[in-house]
Amino acid sequence: MRIVFCGTPEFAVPTLRELLANPEFVVEAVVTQPDRPRGRGQRASASPVREVAAEANARLYQPESIKSEEAREFFANLKPDIAVIIAYGQIIPRRLLEIPPLGWMNLHASLLPKYRGAAPIAWAIINGERQSGLTTMRLDPGLDTGPILMQRELEIGSDETAPELARRMAGLGAPLVVESLLKLDRKEIAPIPQDSTQASYAPILTKEHGRIDWSQTAGEIYNRIRGLARWPGAFTTFRGRLCHVWGRPSALPTTPGCAITSEAGTLTLSDAGIEVVCGGNTRLQLEAVQIEGRKRISAREFVNGARLGSSERFGV
Repeated sequence: MRIVFCGTPEFAVPTLRELLANPEFVVEAVVTQPDRPRGRGQRASASPVREVAAEANARLYQPESIKSEEAREFFANLKPDIAVIIAYGQIIPRRLLEIPPLGWMNLHASLLPKYRGAAPIAWAIINGERQSGLTTMRLDPGLDTGPILMQRELEIGSDETAPELARRMAGLGAPLVVESLLKLDRKEIAPIPQDSTQASYAPILTKEHGRIDWSQTAGEIYNRIRGLARWPGAFTTFRGRLCHVWGRPSALPTTPGCAITSEAGTLTLSDAGIEVVCGGNTRLQLEAVQIEGRKRISAREFVNGARLGSSERFGV
């Protein structure tokens, strides 16, 4: 089976490696995003997919726009049997979708039609899901709306962060893509249309998604910390300065019948350490803090350095 592979981040790497190593497939070309400036020095940096393609001496194509006439000619001249796309980063136009006889196959990190969109792993964790999965699907012009080929369910660990879950999903996704390709080629799969009435969405993350609302419960805030661990992180303000925070729901129960009277976001000292008052009569046990422009420090170091006054709060 002659394949063009399109992908960019680390999430796509295990599948690319699997396809390059499998004698059932010939990877005719690897398409990835152009090298982009990254880091403080803003040096041009290759994508993880490009690095793997270079190691394998695979043909590499990095169009600035996949919608260009040049890109159309590139795909038309290659005449692949199928294109495999994983987190490429650009929307594929209809005229490219029609070139491979077997179409385009996408690996999506959710059990579609749940969590269509750019950030399914982060939003599943933020929303407190305990189960997720992977879907291979035929790409169509919509946003993750194509018919389903195969799915694999998996449990989300109660303390698992988005980067940890992404690494696990990437590894599990590679054999799922291979199996889907082989079954598609043998006509052993009947693509199943998605039920759009059951769809939910996982929009692209913005920095503002990381801002903590201390009126939420400690569990909800902990889910946000885990879901946004890669970027932008969970943050608040302290004495007018932005600060990122890490913590987990307090293990010490609230005295039955005794409501927490302090305002949400108030820092308190308890037998468990440093805690933050949250909504729903809950508390977050603070583990670490990073004030903007400074290094990350433990909660105890933060309290000792800040010399907290009474009723000081995050979020102000």
